[in-house]
Amino acid sequence: LAHILTDKGFAATAVYNGEQALELATTVAPDVLLSDVVMPGISGVDLALHLIGLFPSCRVVLYSSIAVVTNLLKAPGASNYPFTLLAKPIHPDDLISHLTA
Repeated sequence: LAHILTDKGFAATAVYNGEQALELATTVAPDVLLSDVVMPGISGVDLALHLIGLFPSCRVVLYSSIAVVTNLLKAPGASNYPFTLLAKPIHPDDLISHLTA
């Protein structure tokens, strides 16, 4: 994804788990977090909430292929989440549309 985003003009840095993302955020304040929901260690949701606490203007886009997680989009109160939740697979053009909206 970082390569796709870079090719589309974004300054993207790939990290491979939530802990690395938090470490990077200590040196570079993120404008956008793009993360899977299910990861080893800290989950994407916990990572998102932590980063929003540190950087309230950070936009969060989470994605998942797990039906239970993607069904959160349809759950009552889903609009209360401070992030966008997308279902995998997502076409790169659709992802770019979400990031530029």
